[in-house]
Amino acid sequence: MKRHLTFRQWSGNNPFFSSFLHNKKAIFGLSVMVFFVLVAIFGPLIFPYSPEIDYANYLASPSWKHPLGTDGLGRDVFRQLIAGTNDVLLVAVLTAAITISIGVTLGLISGLVGGFVDRVIMLIVNVFLTIPSLPVFLILAALFTVNDPLSFALILSIFNWAGLTRAIRAQIISLRERDFIQICKVMDMSTAYIIFKELMPNIGSYILINFILVMKNAITGSVGIMFLGLAAFEPTNWGAILITAKDFGALFIPAARIWLLAPIACIFTFQFGIILLSSGLDEALNPRLRKA
Repeated sequence: MKRHLTFRQWSGNNPFFSSFLHNKKAIFGLSVMVFFVLVAIFGPLIFPYSPEIDYANYLASPSWKHPLGTDGLGRDVFRQLIAGTNDVLLVAVLTAAITISIGVTLGLISGLVGGFVDRVIMLIVNVFLTIPSLPVFLILAALFTVNDPLSFALILSIFNWAGLTRAIRAQIISLRERDFIQICKVMDMSTAYIIFKELMPNIGSYILINFILVMKNAITGSVGIMFLGLAAFEPTNWGAILITAKDFGALFIPAARIWLLAPIACIFTFQFGIILLSSGLDEALNPRLRKA
């Protein structure tokens, strides 16, 4: 009779899950990520946000009705943060997806094909790595304004993909000289087979960890773009809330400080969770870092 393993038994026999489930940093980081995802999905349904101005509740103190008080226009800060979580996560995921897609694709092509193609791709990569991002963003801000999450993500991806492309290329060049790749070539295996069956499993963990780290960078990048005026001002965006509070002088007004600190706390918590999750994944996926 075939024996069916329980999840506990299966995870205990799997080195990755065994290491991941016993890594407190990874579990905490994953919990933070799941929390923000749940807030983005269900938060607006439970705590709907109203953009209506209410001067009667101007800078109201935290209360049961307004857990984090209100802003300079009487709007609920807690509900603003919840309403903005979905957009923040969407931009972060889209930025990571675009960056990883470009970086991995060009890195694979450059590492596998070599020759003239490799030199051209590396020339473009070096150009993007040497261009200072701030002047470019200032020029873009003067020309147009980003109005949707996809365009927002494309802007954030401009200076993220080049470094990843170089790293993927280096790994592919190293892997293509290994015996198992040479055997595949001798056996006349297709390029698609070599890429998806041999190369991708070997760099999959690196890609996953970079996907998470790009999400982290996208959060701070989105705040910077808001400061530069490149993105359309969305009152519920965490960066927009922070900018509005700063411009209002919330740091010097005791009643408004929680309005300033709340988005900072959200950004810090999200990034801290991502750092712990990526560190835990690295330890779980890298046999050299697994604890005996």
